[in-house]
Amino acid sequence: MLSRTSIAAAAVLLGAALVSIGAARPAASTSSAAFVITGRGWGHGVGMAQYGVLGYARHGSGYQKILAHYYPGTTLTKTAVNQVRVLLADGASSVTVASQADFRVRDSNGKSFKLGAGSYTIGPALKVRVEASAAPKALEGPLTFTPGRVPLQLGRRFRGSIQVTSSGGRLQAINIVGLEDYVRGVVSQEVSPDWPAQALAVQAIASRSYAVATRKRSGSFDVFADTRSQVYGGVDAEEFSTSAAVDATAGKILSYRGQPAVTYFYASSGGKTAAVEDAFSGARPIPYLVSVSDPYDTLSPYHNWGPYVYSPAGLAKRLHLAGQVLDARLVRNDSSRVTSVTLTTTRGQRTLSGAELKRALDLRSTWFSVGVLSLTKPAKPLVYGVESQLTGLARAVKKVRIERLAGGAWELVAQVHAAASGAFAESFVPKAGGSYRLAGRKVSTAPVKVTVAAFIRLDAGSNPLSGRARPIFPGAVVSVQRLEGQTWTQVATATLDKNGRFTTKLQLTPGTYRARIAPGHGLVAGVSPVLRVFGQ
Repeated sequence: MLSRTSIAAAAVLLGAALVSIGAARPAASTSSAAFVITGRGWGHGVGMAQYGVLGYARHGSGYQKILAHYYPGTTLTKTAVNQVRVLLADGASSVTVASQADFRVRDSNGKSFKLGAGSYTIGPALKVRVEASAAPKALEGPLTFTPGRVPLQLGRRFRGSIQVTSSGGRLQAINIVGLEDYVRGVVSQEVSPDWPAQALAVQAIASRSYAVATRKRSGSFDVFADTRSQVYGGVDAEEFSTSAAVDATAGKILSYRGQPAVTYFYASSGGKTAAVEDAFSGARPIPYLVSVSDPYDTLSPYHNWGPYVYSPAGLAKRLHLAGQVLDARLVRNDSSRVTSVTLTTTRGQRTLSGAELKRALDLRSTWFSVGVLSLTKPAKPLVYGVESQLTGLARAVKKVRIERLAGGAWELVAQVHAAASGAFAESFVPKAGGSYRLAGRKVSTAPVKVTVAAFIRLDAGSNPLSGRARPIFPGAVVSVQRLEGQTWTQVATATLDKNGRFTTKLQLTPGTYRARIAPGHGLVAGVSPVLRVFGQ
């Protein structure tokens, strides 16, 4: 039997890493992750941004100056084109041409028939009731319907004539219309009629230029009536203000070195337009379709958009990827648009183009960021009152913080200061376990369950054995354990006093000891570093 003095002299406190003798240490696992997609602008970004035009007009710029900014190097000229062919219907099983006044139909042989006011439904056989008392008569196509005193209708009202062609049992309907009437039906579909006159003039010239520059010139039609060319609404789309802008700029187009300029336009640039080669795969540089600043795009409700938040599994599902997404890295071009996205998943890596990701997630533009928020669940409980760290990733998300759910509300634990890679390790002093998360502006991760153990320590050199614990819950029971082989066996108990201390009646003998306290109150059991007692 050793004396009390010799035992105390031989007692050694070992680090907390030795607490779990004989137990496997659990691996850290990321149980909270979110992918946060934010972006800027709406559209391909090439050429003229309509909200930017609105801003320039509101700041007093005339249409000539605005056009020169978005299409540098172009000049205003007059076009000799006076008519366009607009595809209204394609692959239809039937079309209905109507008019509220008498009108006419002409076949391919030049024979013309007068038609009374009303509706005429035409099928692939191109039969038309040309006499009120007779059966419909098959005419040689294509058929051209020309108006009387009022515009023709094909669902909507359209100026000019409507040509109907039959091929392979399907019909095609084309509106042959004057260029200026066509532009009247476009401008109000592309911008708001209540915009300033200079902004409407810009749109009129851009729409006219685009139609002239992109005419097919061969085949049955020149332009589409939708976003494949530009949106055309016919007579029903005409507004007084937009028609006035068309009239004020009649015949004017932009040209570059004597050729009509392809005046691409779209809603919102996000603050900078895109060079054509940066926006369209395989496109060659065009001197007037370069990237320029767009300071007034801030008027746009789409100047900034998002965040759209995806879980690792949810993002993988949307992108048809196997496994779960772990990380995303972007490559940008000189116009700030995303060229490629490399996604790391639990099954490997996959690279998509920026355009592919845009389509898959239905984003507004390829000027986007993929932020990553991931909070790593600690491998073991943190210790009450002892400085600890929470780690994870916080990339491309601003003002990220660690929060804890307390009393039904999320409270700040620590602000996140991430490295360039996004990795962070934030120190804090835990006071309670529970649900923790990362949060940024308008976005947060799913919560991670973080456990906090009570703090407890044995006093080296004490005999009988004593120690301290935190937080202080007077009367809490402390269990002192001795290692017998691979098993911890209780050899003494004590209770915590009002100062957070405890003293046992245990007389120490050589061996390995530890103390354990399970005070509850949201804390898991705390275990002290081991105390190893040696003989002499």
